[in-house]
Amino acid sequence: MKSSKLKLLGLLCAAALHPASLFACAACYGASDSPMAKGMNWGIFSLLGVVAMVLGSVATFFVFIGKKAAAAANEAEQNTAPRTEPTQKS
Repeated sequence: MKSSKLKLLGLLCAAALHPASLFACAACYGASDSPMAKGMNWGIFSLLGVVAMVLGSVATFFVFIGKKAAAAANEAEQNTAPRTEPTQKS
């Protein structure tokens, strides 16, 4: 039992200290022309596009609600305004 734990610990240490795992990916390392960096940029732009569309939709909805409220207020004001009868000159 003790030797299996020691072997497992040795494998974990070897895996943790393996030099290939210390290299950064192409996006982090600075190779901006690699396919991985280009894919990451497209992912960022796609997410920015989704966020912009959602925020634009919310803003459009509130503008729509504001216009409807203004139209309803104008209509209510016109309906409650006192009507004056035209006077006839005799």
